[in-house]
Amino acid sequence: MEDQLTTHSGLDPDTRPAESAVEEYELLEPDLERAPRDEIRAHQEKAVVELVHYAWERSPLYRSLWGAAGVTPDDVTNLAEFSERIPTLTKADIGAFREKTGDVYGGLLCVDPSELVSVTSTSGTTSAPELLPEIWTDAPPLPAISARDLYVHGLRPGDRVVVAVGTFRNYFDEFYQAMGLIPVFADSWLGQGEGILRAIKENRAAYMQVHLPAIMELEKLEAKYDLREALSSIKFLSFAGQPMGAALKRKVTEDWGVKVVTYTSAGDTGTAWEGPGFDGFQLWEDTVYPEVVDVGSGKPVPEGAIGELVATDIDNRAAPYIRFRSGDLVRMSTEPSSIGRTHARMWVSGRAGDETIVDGKAIVVGDVWQIVERQPELSDGMFQILRSRGPMNRLRLRVGYAPERTADIGELEQRVTGELEAGLGVGVEVAMLTLEDILQYSSSAAKFPRTVKV
Repeated sequence: MEDQLTTHSGLDPDTRPAESAVEEYELLEPDLERAPRDEIRAHQEKAVVELVHYAWERSPLYRSLWGAAGVTPDDVTNLAEFSERIPTLTKADIGAFREKTGDVYGGLLCVDPSELVSVTSTSGTTSAPELLPEIWTDAPPLPAISARDLYVHGLRPGDRVVVAVGTFRNYFDEFYQAMGLIPVFADSWLGQGEGILRAIKENRAAYMQVHLPAIMELEKLEAKYDLREALSSIKFLSFAGQPMGAALKRKVTEDWGVKVVTYTSAGDTGTAWEGPGFDGFQLWEDTVYPEVVDVGSGKPVPEGAIGELVATDIDNRAAPYIRFRSGDLVRMSTEPSSIGRTHARMWVSGRAGDETIVDGKAIVVGDVWQIVERQPELSDGMFQILRSRGPMNRLRLRVGYAPERTADIGELEQRVTGELEAGLGVGVEVAMLTLEDILQYSSSAAKFPRTVKV
């Protein structure tokens, strides 16, 4: 089964860096995961040059965008020329092309639609959802890119995994089966906490991909069930869609005794997961060419400095993103990880434009989060910053509270408002909602936007 998931990246598996002083973990594709940096770089350069020619011939958007910049494929013969000469791509560029031409794929599609196997979409957290046309054989590309990560954290053929009913950006069933895993289906949305526990306990499930609603449903059952015992078969939970607050993560990992592995977007080209050392999000550079640039100038920043992630989808021939500006503020390192993986890792600092200016002062999501989750009734860290179109002289928030932990809503509102004003140095208006009510403002089953325009 594992052979079906090999990425066939083109990296030479015959050589690998020295493995002294690295933690020993069993890897799915050890020679690829620990490939020498010069080999990774050579593979990326070959793939990028080929991709530029391929996209120029097939994508009307790239011909238009690059042609307007005076660039042709012959101008790109290496990675340096690629970064210097190929313009970056934004979602606004895709939307504008779609609006102008009526092309539902925004000019990105490089194959005949009859060749497509599936069409899913992005989650639509930061803008309108984008279609994701795909061609695949054994498993969809988005889940398959996580095979190395699931394997290193301990999933093995025969393990049972809980799958939320429905789809989230792709079809996971065949991917799990290709890994030799056994899918168990359960509804993980609001009101289904006992059903999740039953599916885990009855099947001795080893893994579940969860989002905040599922965690909150389990949290409601703490007084009724021993969650540490009920979740004892779980090797780890994966979590995505937004950061998990420190207070909630402590509860899951320390009180419930469950390892939580977070993953995030690799610039909408795939996913990047925490490894066993929890030392950054692992990028797989045989599938993506990542750059980190200054938000204003678009020039590369030094390794380790914070900038915007620009991602190129080097393994996608259906509708590749090429030099796509993700909006994610990250720092990146090409130093080997604690388990000897040599592909780049990144740490996410936030989103470009996430600052909210209130009475002339910049307020960031993390500052609000720390204050909100300190309150026992608000430890889930559920809040939204409400941005108005004009100048703001007060910070406006929706804040979600747990009814079972709240004795006096008025006192809680007064308390958190006072602490926010003292900590942030601006006036604050808070609208209190139950956790269930505030989740209605989610942008998808997995995404809860922290800043919204009103």
